[in-house]
Amino acid sequence: MLRGSSRLATRSRRKVPMRRATCVSSLAKSFFAPSWNSITQAKVPLHLFQGVGSGTAPSEVFEPLFGEANVLEVIQVFENRLAGVKRLSGENVRMKFVPAQVMYLLQDPRAKRNIRSLLRFMAILVFFIGLYSILFHFIMEFEGRDFSWITGLYWTLTVMSTLGFGDITFSGDLGRVFSILVLLSGIVFLLIMLPFTFIQFFYAPWLEAQSKSRAPRELPEGEAGHVILIGFDPIAMSLISRLKQYGHPHAVLVTDVNLALDLYDRGYRVVVGEPDDPETYRRLRADRAAMIVALEDDMKNTNIVFTVREISKHVPVVANAEEEDSVDVLELAGATHVFQFTKILGEFLARRTLAGRTSSNMIGHFGELLIVEAPAAHSPLVGRTLLNCGLREATGMIVVGWWEQGVFQIPKLSDTIQSNTVLVLAGSQDQLARYDDFVGKRSVPDAPALILGGGRVGRAAAQVLANKGLDYRIVEKNPKVAERCSNIIPGSAADLETLVKAGIRQTPSIFITTHNDDVNIYLTIYCRRLRPDVQILSRATLDRNFNILHTAGADLVMSHASLAAHTIFNLLRPGKVLMLTEGLNIFQVRAHKSLVGKPLIHSGIREETQCSVIAVKTGEAMEINPDPRQPIPPDAHLILIGTTEGERRFADRYPEDHG
Repeated sequence: MLRGSSRLATRSRRKVPMRRATCVSSLAKSFFAPSWNSITQAKVPLHLFQGVGSGTAPSEVFEPLFGEANVLEVIQVFENRLAGVKRLSGENVRMKFVPAQVMYLLQDPRAKRNIRSLLRFMAILVFFIGLYSILFHFIMEFEGRDFSWITGLYWTLTVMSTLGFGDITFSGDLGRVFSILVLLSGIVFLLIMLPFTFIQFFYAPWLEAQSKSRAPRELPEGEAGHVILIGFDPIAMSLISRLKQYGHPHAVLVTDVNLALDLYDRGYRVVVGEPDDPETYRRLRADRAAMIVALEDDMKNTNIVFTVREISKHVPVVANAEEEDSVDVLELAGATHVFQFTKILGEFLARRTLAGRTSSNMIGHFGELLIVEAPAAHSPLVGRTLLNCGLREATGMIVVGWWEQGVFQIPKLSDTIQSNTVLVLAGSQDQLARYDDFVGKRSVPDAPALILGGGRVGRAAAQVLANKGLDYRIVEKNPKVAERCSNIIPGSAADLETLVKAGIRQTPSIFITTHNDDVNIYLTIYCRRLRPDVQILSRATLDRNFNILHTAGADLVMSHASLAAHTIFNLLRPGKVLMLTEGLNIFQVRAHKSLVGKPLIHSGIREETQCSVIAVKTGEAMEINPDPRQPIPPDAHLILIGTTEGERRFADRYPEDHG
């Protein structure tokens, strides 16, 4: 019945334009009756009258019929009439919406039981009203008076409802006792039981049915190229934000109606259904979707993938796996891509450590273009300005920005490189090798890195450090989790003695990897107080805590939700956006027509958007670190680096055609 209600609502929506077209034709004929024959003889298409209401009708079509002086007035009056027709059509749609609610209510098993209980109560109430009406006649005859049956019913209702007009009363004690009985039973039945029974068994279920009927249960029949997200969590929220930014259609599938209504009221495009029912995916038009993303636990995701494959063998399905053993199972079930996002997060954090003696770490690549982070600490760059450091002349690499205390900045040529500055460089592989020779090996204390938390993220980070030949220590207080870890220091990370034992006084880097943002904020503040000079890398579960962790003292924060969302989005639009770290992206756009022919130095891109052009791609050729004096060629694609906010500013300033 739920599917039937949805189809009824869908058919109602599809019929509205046809009814409006018919009404428009009728209105046109009645309003323009004197000249209707002229209109038909001129073979004016009726769809032009529909264009009047939207302001798109060409007025020159009507000028020969009504004259140039009167045509605007005629169109204005007709638009007013047409507005009334549209309101009437909207009312018809809403009127059809009410029967759908009633049908939904009557088909609900719980609602059926409630209605049966209400009917039983009403039957009992009618029985007592009839009984009292009959007894009224007998007692009145006993007192020697005679009344009609209608009068008996009238007296019973007035007494039971406590109105008590007083026009009909008993003269004897028997009648008065009977009146008291009727009055008391009326108070119980009509004033107490009836309102609560009606509210509990009918009115409340009706409101619930009305509320549930608002939750969509299918997508339009013509839907195609959309992304279906199964489950709603921080990953889904972050991915939806990215999909909205690029105008990509999407829908969220949830099982709970109340959650669906809450999301619907918050502006999300949501559909209610069971993820293990093939019919759900038919209503979601899964066979025409661009991608399906399963964000439930491993068991549910396996069932979801298997069910989707019953509907479509070719639609890409992306699944999240919490356990290593689940990866193979999900792939066997038919998943196109399986990711362990917590493991990816740990590996991502470990690659950003300052431990070891390497002078730079590659954090991303865009074809031949490499993006690296290079800590300035313990290098000859400290104390020099960007202008006189000689970096571009010696290596060919450019500084596209730098990090200071967790904040990404676009530096000026006169800005000085500090010891806590982390440079973000762009260049080719050969240029990177020249940079390593230019700055030489860094002198960093040879001490173990410190990992706070031995969960999946912490263990993944430890594995990457071990593969790089770097020593580490893991602090974990849960004995069951500690059994899975090597180099373990048992105890609480909030205990100073435990941290000292783990080597916090000497470590070059601290990883904070718990899944609780409150704990991560606490530990970040604590560790920063103990070691003002140490590198702190922290995990964030929710995007909203990103800035808070930076304020608490973290040098680098990576959100689990953002990392997963960007990984999925890169599959959907490969080569479009590459996330380097939280809040810092590389993105590719077609050169806006207002930029074509302008040199980069005079384009104003950096000043207006705080984004830097790091490469220009023409056809298959890519020019890395282009000459800022060269004009931007036609049909070129610009590859830029900037913060998420800078990317939004660029999209607003130079909008791209998504068609």
